[in-house]
Amino acid sequence: MRETAVGILGTGSYLPERKVTNEEIAARVPGVTPEWIERKTLIRVRRYAAEDEATSDLAVRAAVEALDRARTVAAQLDYIIVSTSTGDSPQPPTACLVQNALGAHRAACFDINVVCAGFVYGIALARSLVMAHPGAKVLVVAADVYSRILDFDDRSTAVLLGDGAGAAVVGAVPQRYGILGVDLSTCGEARDLIRVDAGGSRMPSSLETVANGDHLFKMHGRGVRDFVMENVPPAVAGLLARVGTGTAEVDHFVPHQANGVLLGELVQRCGLGGARTWRTLEEYGNVGSASVPVALNDAHRSDSLGDGDLVLLAGFGGGMSMGVCLLRWWSLPAGAAS
Repeated sequence: MRETAVGILGTGSYLPERKVTNEEIAARVPGVTPEWIERKTLIRVRRYAAEDEATSDLAVRAAVEALDRARTVAAQLDYIIVSTSTGDSPQPPTACLVQNALGAHRAACFDINVVCAGFVYGIALARSLVMAHPGAKVLVVAADVYSRILDFDDRSTAVLLGDGAGAAVVGAVPQRYGILGVDLSTCGEARDLIRVDAGGSRMPSSLETVANGDHLFKMHGRGVRDFVMENVPPAVAGLLARVGTGTAEVDHFVPHQANGVLLGELVQRCGLGGARTWRTLEEYGNVGSASVPVALNDAHRSDSLGDGDLVLLAGFGGGMSMGVCLLRWWSLPAGAAS
């Protein structure tokens, strides 16, 4: 009996309306100029959520577009997975808020926190659920609101991050299409490279932790860059070898939008110069877990993903964790329901 082929039926994204330019960042962050920010990161603008927008609000907006593109209604969803490291609150899971807002009342819901690798992890989980329950439909949403936890005295992080959400509906697709392979990995000994120290059981919230800025995002930029260059190219090569595909056959590369300079080097290290690399960081910045699905939806919206194209996703971030996924794109026929 053939395994169920599982793929992406539709994508969506949402970026908040407020645009924050390099000039605005430079006026707030010591020791930087707009020119320095763009030269070091290639970022020109990023988006910040409005005061009344939380992570679940962004997630719902992205989910609505993904459902529409997949020609699926919320009531048909069996599972909702939300990837975020900036949930609305410690409890309940942000996925439950998304479920209620969408009216997807029969869907089982849960959150995952694999930081910027989370969307690929979510896709892997969704694939497993559909293979175990053929006919199931899974909504995977990745959303982060990093503007609430930025340290604006730290130029290495404050210039990079923004807010956004991306989503995909995952389900059965015709044979030969869909997810061809996924590789997930974690290097826990490098966990301190990206972190938020306070607000959990080891360092509970207190007046002291707030005064010390322990709830703010911290990253060792050089260490992250070295980790990515040492680990992502071998992961990509291993996945492609396992599924019997060469780098020259990859049509689209959709990486986490960490930093524009880093991405340029990563493409060359992976041997993916012949693929079209999708970059959104110039206009959106690094939107955490949402980076991969936001870039994927930009490709989908532009009608650049052709039926049968090979698409390589690569997420990497806190933990330190990585996820790479190769899929053969299936274009939903006009007028057909998924």
